[in-house]
Amino acid sequence: MDMLKEMAIFAQVVDSGGFSAAARHLGVTTSAVSRHVGRLETHLGGRLLLRTTRSLSLTELGEQVHAACARMLSTAREVHAMAGSYSARPNGVIRVSAPVVFGQTWLAPRLPGFLGTYPEVDVRLTLNDRTIDLAEDGIDLAIRIARELSPGLAARPLCAMRYVLVAAPAYLAQHGAPATPAELAAHHCCYLGYGRFGPDWSLRRGDEQVSVSIASRLTINNSAAIVALAETGGAIGLVPDFAAAAALAAGRLQPVLADWEFGEPYTGSIHAVYTPGRHLALKVRALIDYLVQAA
Repeated sequence: MDMLKEMAIFAQVVDSGGFSAAARHLGVTTSAVSRHVGRLETHLGGRLLLRTTRSLSLTELGEQVHAACARMLSTAREVHAMAGSYSARPNGVIRVSAPVVFGQTWLAPRLPGFLGTYPEVDVRLTLNDRTIDLAEDGIDLAIRIARELSPGLAARPLCAMRYVLVAAPAYLAQHGAPATPAELAAHHCCYLGYGRFGPDWSLRRGDEQVSVSIASRLTINNSAAIVALAETGGAIGLVPDFAAAAALAAGRLQPVLADWEFGEPYTGSIHAVYTPGRHLALKVRALIDYLVQAA
């Protein structure tokens, strides 16, 4: 146990590439660093470093000792992270990424409650529909809507998601409500229209399954905009349920063919994803738990 400090300083010398750089990193004098390394060499009974005025290299013993010191420091950091995860209150900044409309309609309204519960935590929310790299973009937690998640990520399910057909009362009064999926072909319909979100829809009701192809004069790549269009009475909109929830609750929109469910690609689940690790930061764990309970 008496060698722990010397081992940490020796590892810093190797990682920094020299005594002076290690001293600057540690905030001590170069001579102090040299004394600690010398004591470690004396205790181990062998040279760890070959030093010249211009270079520094490890001896065979030094390579083995440095590997052991690196493992020791890694373990120490894990213990520190464990303590921070379980014994402290959540604190610090959480950087969160979410799809635009889900962030606007579902996530953002729930964040004030979380901030009120955890006054020492700040949230930096970025809304973006592209799939971001958590490590590269410095994101602690991302919300993903998908049937399958990318490998290499840990995830907690938040809630199920389904696409729904909605229309304004004025549209239904003028054009009538379709009674079957086949009748949708005679209506004005608006959907996302990009990537896999095309005009060929597969719907299921119990044991029944039908397919219908929609010829639409207007597609919009944003579900909030489709909801806004539908509220004007311009079309029947196909949107995620969270996008239409407020308008349905207020009566501005009404469900269409509510007993039918859409298949691929108009289906998925919503997950909170994060970089896997042995010890998840307490602030991130707290936000995930809060969102799961609020779902």
